[in-house]
Amino acid sequence: MGENERWLTAHHDPLASLYTFSSCMALADLHGDGESKLIIADLGTGAYNMKLKVYRGTSLMSENTLIDLPTGVITFHMDTTEPRVPAVAVASGSYIYIYKNLRPYFKFTLPTLEVNSTEFDAWSQARDELLDVGMLYEILDSLRQEVGECGLTTRSQRFLMCPDHNSQASFLNQHKGFILKRQTVVTCFATLKKSHAEDDAISCLVLGTESANIFILDPEAFTILNSMSLSSVPVFLSVSGLYDVEYRIIVACRNGQIYTLKRGTKIGRPTVELTSQPVGLLRRDKSIIVATMDQNLHSFNNKGKRLWSLKLPAAIICMETLEIRTLGLTLTALGMADHRVMIYRDKHLVDTIYTEDQISAMKFGRGGLVVKILKRTARFEIEETQGPGHAHAVKLNIPKKTKLFVDQTMRERENCVLMHRVFQHDLYRLRLNTARAYVQALETSSNPVSLSETEPLKLSAQVLGLGPTFKLRVELQNTSSASPSLQLAVIFHCDDHIYNVNKSYIQIPMLIPGIIHVAETLITCISELGISDTVRVFVVKGKASRPLLTAVINMPVAEVFMGS
Repeated sequence: MGENERWLTAHHDPLASLYTFSSCMALADLHGDGESKLIIADLGTGAYNMKLKVYRGTSLMSENTLIDLPTGVITFHMDTTEPRVPAVAVASGSYIYIYKNLRPYFKFTLPTLEVNSTEFDAWSQARDELLDVGMLYEILDSLRQEVGECGLTTRSQRFLMCPDHNSQASFLNQHKGFILKRQTVVTCFATLKKSHAEDDAISCLVLGTESANIFILDPEAFTILNSMSLSSVPVFLSVSGLYDVEYRIIVACRNGQIYTLKRGTKIGRPTVELTSQPVGLLRRDKSIIVATMDQNLHSFNNKGKRLWSLKLPAAIICMETLEIRTLGLTLTALGMADHRVMIYRDKHLVDTIYTEDQISAMKFGRGGLVVKILKRTARFEIEETQGPGHAHAVKLNIPKKTKLFVDQTMRERENCVLMHRVFQHDLYRLRLNTARAYVQALETSSNPVSLSETEPLKLSAQVLGLGPTFKLRVELQNTSSASPSLQLAVIFHCDDHIYNVNKSYIQIPMLIPGIIHVAETLITCISELGISDTVRVFVVKGKASRPLLTAVINMPVAEVFMGS
């Protein structure tokens, strides 16, 4: 089958002016509309005009300015809010910039490293003019050969790159007054599912740094969950598994070695020694596919045993996976220096695409274009009934996470034990106060339902009228099954400066079970201050000193005072 029958040229723009690599490209549905957007971190000129660009189809949708050279772009889900749209993470220098809804959301800074004591002393003496430019260069050059390039600070590395004595002196005078810091940078990064394997599940960020470390970041608080070390600088990552269960990280390093990291390990285990430096790394089921600078394509199993090797006709520039789910195929695409893309199925060449220029980056994923035509007979009318489940289908407007929320989350994690103890202490105090109030209510009979087995009674009171004279209606009921209640009376108690009770003592006849007895009295508000107070109703038996039931009635304000 020829090239024209397999591939269609959807768009070709030789003047797009994009300078990027495969690691700085991603495809994702950023708006939850089912349409994939192309995300590109454009390196600009290499010194300025770096931008994060998002393309919808073939048109530029948005762009954000980057302050440093990007080393990678990736999309991941950091929360479970609806709609389920991913965030964009951009690795640039010592920082990871997080974009949510294509707007800056959070900036993570890599931890600083300890400065070499010899290097620190050399710069301190140069600042105090105890060392000249030549002596400083000799000390730093000797230290570079001892600890390696990555063991020095960025200032020392740039100083050693100065070509002559004048540029070195100028660099020294310009930077000697600043504090010496050793910061690492991100060289590669990937994502690791946290606890679920679904496509839209929450993922952790896995970072490889120039200091030969691997960091795993928490997707909510952006703190370092795990830190691992390698023998060389990582340049490519392949991550599989779940962080909360079991995971495996395959790392291709600058020294031509491949290392394996698993859950619980702190130091990478050497797995494969390559014949040259890697230019690409892919993981396919239980095998590893690596492209190297000596024009070879290798395949190894997870234990490092070589499965096959291919010698290619030209240098490999970039590497990408072609996952075609409709056919159930996973292919490997190699961007070659001789202006073509070679597509392999395992070690078999299945297709070749020729290009007009050399390829610098590739990205394969899903995308599409849909055009609909509106019918002339179409009408848009509002439906009166939307069904019983419409109210339940409305999604809550959950606010976005802020920096304050992230800081509060970190504080709760750091002080979780203390906060739990305070919560338990307050809970026990609440239970104690509740029990005390309940015991006091039982002892003083200050409840409208009697808990006595000999006199099971129920009391309810009601205020009638607008004032200043009110009718107080009291209903008393015997809740026992067969025992009548005798020698009962109702007593009304209030402040005699505010209210005047017509009958403050009412004798209750024999109370038969199930029959509601009503006792009524008139209460007149005699205060001229226009205030209201409470009236207490007691149910007593014979000459007992403690009432059987108590009810407190909050009297309303008399309307005559409200009108005045």
